[in-house]
Amino acid sequence: MMKLYASPLQGFTEAPWRNIHHELFGGIDAYYTPFVRVEKGEFRNKDIRDIEKENNKVTCLIPQLIASTPAELEKLVGLFLERGYREADINMGCPFPLLTMRHKGSGILPYPSEVKVLLNELAHYPEMKFSVKMRLGWEYYDEWRQVLPLLNAVPLTRIILHPRIGRQQYKGMVYKKELRLFAEMCQHPLVYNGDLHTPDDIRRIEEEYPDLDGVMIGRGLLANPALAMEYREGIVLPREELYAKVNVFHNRLFYHYESYLQGGTQLLSKIKPYWEYLLPDMDKKLKKAILKASHVDKYLEAVGIALMSKNIL
Repeated sequence: MMKLYASPLQGFTEAPWRNIHHELFGGIDAYYTPFVRVEKGEFRNKDIRDIEKENNKVTCLIPQLIASTPAELEKLVGLFLERGYREADINMGCPFPLLTMRHKGSGILPYPSEVKVLLNELAHYPEMKFSVKMRLGWEYYDEWRQVLPLLNAVPLTRIILHPRIGRQQYKGMVYKKELRLFAEMCQHPLVYNGDLHTPDDIRRIEEEYPDLDGVMIGRGLLANPALAMEYREGIVLPREELYAKVNVFHNRLFYHYESYLQGGTQLLSKIKPYWEYLLPDMDKKLKKAILKASHVDKYLEAVGIALMSKNIL
């Protein structure tokens, strides 16, 4: 059975979500944090808070960084080491233009010379293990061909590959031919990431690529928090049981954020986006009522109605 890694998604898979998911559902070998970055020479307070050991209760947590220069990488790795981490992930896959235009995330892939300079910095940290999460390229699906030899030349725990290009964001075709070529040439343990929504999806990848080290699941885990557990145990939770567990999951997440966010507007702006992914098979009218709720009491009422057993068909 393959290893399962929880993908980092900015604004979603933060410490509260990870902790509650680990306790209620589990099935994950390691959780990756959303990337930590340097802004105007400083760290964002919320990024530091998210990686603090005391805020994280999961068994294995791997912080992720995003950088385009050795100076940025040095600052970020220094932070991780100070916080007691001995493994980190380098983001070369983020597709968002505000970052890619600065040669960060997948935006660095068209520039192998910059990738090489960044990777050379890793030799300065023998006490730290590194992995890389990447795409096939930013604009073209074959940009990886100049980058992979550079990755093969440095020690990495694994490469996590989302076989799309950055410009696709999360839509469009997956380049399976390039994925196979990448897998053949890759000298590190390889993890597949992308479009895994059901246990059958995971098993299909497992059958097609038996030499994979594992898979990373992101949006599929946001949609169905039981996905990893279902794959591990070879089951599919009955819908009523899944909705009941999601109800507990949601309530704990909601009341966590309520404890420190200021006011209902801020609270709803944080919690409602989860429903853009969560339980996609839910009745559309019930989901719409949740997303349209403009007051906390109306929101909680809509969530309660949507997750009631009599509405689970």
